[in-house]
Formats: sequence, structure tokens, C-alpha cells
Amino acid sequence: MANFQSPDKNSNYSGSTISSWSRQQKLAMLAGFVILGFLIAMSACSKQASKPALVGVSAPLTTPSAPAVATTPTPTQPAPVAKKKAKKRPAAIVTYSDPNSGVSFRYPRKYELAGGSDISAPSEGSVPVPMNFVQAGGTPVASVTLPAKSYPGTDFSAAFFNVNVNRSLSEQECSQFAVVDSSNADGEALNPEKVEVGAMQLDKTADFSGDGMQQTEAQYYHRYENGACYEFVLGLDTAGFGTDAKIEAVNRDEVFAKLGKILESVKFQAVEVEKQQVAATTAVPEQEVK
Repeated sequence: MANFQSPDKNSNYSGSTISSWSRQQKLAMLAGFVILGFLIAMSACSKQASKPALVGVSAPLTTPSAPAVATTPTPTQPAPVAKKKAKKRPAAIVTYSDPNSGVSFRYPRKYELAGGSDISAPSEGSVPVPMNFVQAGGTPVASVTLPAKSYPGTDFSAAFFNVNVNRSLSEQECSQFAVVDSSNADGEALNPEKVEVGAMQLDKTADFSGDGMQQTEAQYYHRYENGACYEFVLGLDTAGFGTDAKIEAVNRDEVFAKLGKILESVKFQAVEVEKQQVAATTAVPEQEVK
């Protein structure tokens, strides 16, 4: 290998010395380059961190949420208390209906009702009032009486509304009465009068009986319907007036007005089945006909 000479003539190195120095130099230079590269990389990282974010890089768009609305907490309501079911009061006015006679009427519940055989036992203080048909054959249907203490402090004893029926009378006979009003000055009997009560045309008469201790006043009404004669009796019993200064006379017009409201509510329904039964029981068997 040729000898290398530097420009400085006083510095002459052999080839082996230069080769050895060159290795060291290379190692030193390599280490320097590594340190220099590390320093350059650190400087570049610090500069990148100080720079603002690039415009091209954007975060995903999000829809702005509505501002939260402040809500007032609802106070806790106490659990509703279950209401007790109100008891239904019975109707003040009730209806009586008899399918056998075909008659019905309305009356106050507080009045006392009797039907059929129970009518033969009048209430306390009441005087039995006879039927007023021109012929026998009448049967009681129903009876309604006012409470015994309806008029305290008066001579009121009893008041009643009776229904009777007679199927053996004709329409002409139904317009007549066995006992008629004899309250005129001459004491002669008055002919029955035609009256209109509610939607009904009725024949009417009256009767009064009694003494100084007890009196009975009755108004009779007849109506021919369903092939039978119906009788409606409005009656009032009084007792004690004049015997005790504390007892006053009851208002008779007021009592008969209450009974008259029951009469106004009377209605009739056809009773074809019973009419056929009556006809069958009254028919004469053919074998007995001579």
C-alpha cells in the first residue's frame, strides 16, 4: 500500500497508523452521528408538539343537545282513599200491580198495603167499609192505609184506599150503587155523578155513617173495564172530636187529596186469560142442558 503524505511535510504517518486512527475516527464519528440524530429527532418532536392542530384533521360532528330544563319535583300525592258505596235508598213511591184483576196503582212506600184475604182484617181504629155494588159477587183486590200517626193531635183515626172487583155486573149495572149519597137537605138519595179522575171517566157517590164517638166517610168510584166492574173506595175514620178539648178536627180535604193521588195513578191491563177462566167456570155442561 502506498504511503500517504499530508501537505505538512513535517507530519509523516505510516499507513498502519492512519488505518488505526481511521477506525477510531469512524467509531467516534458514528457515535457522534447517533447523538446528533437523536438530538435532531428530539428537536423535531418538540416543534411538532408546539404547532397547532392541522385544519385538515377534524373531529366528528355532533348535534348540540338542547339545554337542560329545570323541572320542579312533583310532590308525592297520598294514595286515594276508596269511597264507600252509598246505599241506595228505596223509592218513596212504589207500584202495586195485580195480574189477576189487571189493575195497578202507585202509592207512598210508608203507607201500608194489604191484598186478598188480608183486607178482611182492618187496621186498628179502622171500621170495615162494605162494598157498594148493586149485586153480590164483589171480591177485594187490595187496600192501602195511611200511617196511624199521620195527623197527631187530631181526631184522625184511619184513612184507606180500597180496590174491589165484580165480574158479574154489566156496564150499566156498574154505573149504579147499592148505597148512594143522601146528604141533601131533603134526605133524598142523590144520583151518582160522572167525574173525571186522571185519564178515567168514573161514576161517583159518597156515604157517611157514625155517631158522636166515631164517624166514617167514604167516597165510591166505579169503572167498567175488561168486562168487569171495578170499585175504588176512599175512606176516612175519625174519633174523639168534641170529647176532648185538646183534639182538633182533621183536615178532611187534605186527607182525601192524598187518597185521590192514588186513584189518579190507577191503570188497567187486559186480563184475557182470567176472562176465559171465568167463562169456563160459569158455563153449563152440555149434558145437563134439557
